[in-house]
Amino acid sequence: MTPKWLVDIGKVIRREFRLIRLRPLYFLGSVGTMTVAALFFLTFFTEGLPQDLPVGVVDLDRTSTSRNFRQQLDATQRSRVVDFESFPEARRALERGDINGFVVIPAHFNADVQAFRCPKMGVYVNTKNPFVGGALAYKDLLTMVNLTNGAVQREALRARGVPDDRIMARIQPFEIDTHTIGNASGSYAYYLVNMILSAILAMSVVLVTIYSVGAELKYGTSTELLETAGDSVGTALLGKLLPYTVLFALLGSLLELLLFGWAGYPIKGSVGWMILAVTVMVLAYQSVAVFIISMVPTLRLSISIGSLYSVLGITFAGFTLPLTALPPALQGLSVIFPLRFYYQIYTREVIYGSGFAGWWVYLVCLLVFLILPYLSSHRLYNAYKYQNYPKD
Repeated sequence: MTPKWLVDIGKVIRREFRLIRLRPLYFLGSVGTMTVAALFFLTFFTEGLPQDLPVGVVDLDRTSTSRNFRQQLDATQRSRVVDFESFPEARRALERGDINGFVVIPAHFNADVQAFRCPKMGVYVNTKNPFVGGALAYKDLLTMVNLTNGAVQREALRARGVPDDRIMARIQPFEIDTHTIGNASGSYAYYLVNMILSAILAMSVVLVTIYSVGAELKYGTSTELLETAGDSVGTALLGKLLPYTVLFALLGSLLELLLFGWAGYPIKGSVGWMILAVTVMVLAYQSVAVFIISMVPTLRLSISIGSLYSVLGITFAGFTLPLTALPPALQGLSVIFPLRFYYQIYTREVIYGSGFAGWWVYLVCLLVFLILPYLSSHRLYNAYKYQNYPKD
C-alpha cells in the first residue's frame, strides 16, 4: 500500500504541472533564460579573446624605424593601428572611446637612437571604460615598446663591438618560462563563461523558486495547496519544487555537457563529477530561496532580496575578484553563497583534476544549505495557513 505522504506529493506535483501550463513565466525564467544566456555568451566569446582592438599611433618621426614600430604593432593579434596626425587628435579619440589607447613616437626618434640618446615614447591608455580593452591595449603597447627598447640596446651594443651572446645576456638576463594551468591560450571564455552561466543558472533557480512558492500567497491559494498536501508544509514543498529541481538539474547537466563537450572547454577531471556538483548547487539555491520566502513571505520583497543575493554571489564566489582582496570583514560572508563552494569544486575538478577526494568538503558545505527550509518551514506554514501577510 502506498504511503499517504507519497500520494499527497503526487497530488501536489500534478497540481504544479497544471500551474506551469497556465503560467509560461516558469519556462521563460528557466529554459528561456538559460538558452538566451548560453547563446549570447558562447557567441560573444567565440574567439576567446578580443581581436583587432583599435589603438592609435602618433608618428612625429616618420622614419623607417618609426614605420617599422607601427607595422609590428599592427601585426599583433589583438591590435589594429589607427593613425593620427597629432596628440590632441588622438586624445579626443581616446576620450570618445574610438580607441583603447595610443602611443606617441617623438620627433627625432630615429636620430636619437642612432646617437645613443634616450628617446621617450609616451603611452596613453583608458583602463576605466572599457577596462578589458584598455588593459589588453596597454599590454600590447607596453610589449612593443619594450621590444623596441631591446632592439635599440642591441644595435647600440653591436656598434660598440660587444658580441651577440653577451648582448642578449645584458638585454634579457633571464628568460621566463610560463606555464598557464588549465587555460594555456589565456582565453577569457574558459574562465568567465562557465562560471557566469552557472551564476545565471543559480539566479534563475532562486527567482523561479521564490515566485513559485510565493505565488501561493500572492494569489491566495496557499490553503488549497496545504489541503492538497494533507496539511503538511514539507509535503507541499517537496511536491511543488520537485519538478523545478528536475528541470534545473537537467539544465545544469546540459550546461556542463555543452561547455566541456560541444564547446570544447578544457577539463582535466570528469564531467560526471561536475554534473553532480551543479545538481547539488541547484538544491542548495532552492533551499536558500525557500528560506528567503519563508522569512519574508511577501513576494515582491522576496524577489528583490533574492535578486540582490544572487548578484552578490558572483562577487563573493571569487572567480572575478580574489576574496583576499576584499576587506577581512567581508571575506567571511562568502560562506553564505553556494556559488562560492561550487567554484571551489570547479577549480579542483576542472583545472587540477583532483577527483572527489579533492573537493568532497565543499560538496558537504553545499549540502548544509539543505537544512535551511527546515529552520524556516514553521513561518511558511503559518503564512500559508492563516494568510496573515501582505498580498502584493
